[in-house]
Amino acid sequence: MIIKSAKYLISSPDFEKCPKPDMPEYAFIGRSNVGKSSLINMLCNNEKLAKTSSAPGKTQMINHFIINHEWYLVDLPGYGFAKVSLSSRRRWEQMIENYLRKRENLTMVFVLIDARHTPQKIDLEFLNQLDKWQVPFSLVFTKADKETQAIVAKNVKLFLNTMRKTWQFLPRHFVTSAAKKMGKDKILALIGEMNSGE
Repeated sequence: MIIKSAKYLISSPDFEKCPKPDMPEYAFIGRSNVGKSSLINMLCNNEKLAKTSSAPGKTQMINHFIINHEWYLVDLPGYGFAKVSLSSRRRWEQMIENYLRKRENLTMVFVLIDARHTPQKIDLEFLNQLDKWQVPFSLVFTKADKETQAIVAKNVKLFLNTMRKTWQFLPRHFVTSAAKKMGKDKILALIGEMNSGE
């Protein structure tokens, strides 16, 4: 699939204020500072589309982008260590949970995992939560250019092996680098397949 147009649409404080659920929707989420905005910008060929920030916790709403006038890309707030008050964090968590569980046109969630690290408990817990809520997801390992290929491969394998202990089936996974545009075609191919109902 080729992205011809990508346009920011709206930021919503909760799922009830999201756009009408009339097109397939793909959400991107990950721990704070996992490289989500950079990945979204790389996928859409637009470095200014999603706001990148070195300060974790920049995304605080549900951000909708309309792609090729035929599907939505959604940038969700990160989970984890953003320096926010406990009450703000609870509010975010509730907002994310409501969106993930109740948004009827949500086709797939791409969960971003930092490929530079060994498996993190917070990521594994979030995946278990998605499983419990029966939300379909794929894994996207980010920042693959920031470490040697050997370390990235080892961390990806370790993560999947950790999942294997409790999961019967493993989700699809992609290894990406926003800087090198790695993984872009494969992710867009999956979205294209799902949009055409293949």
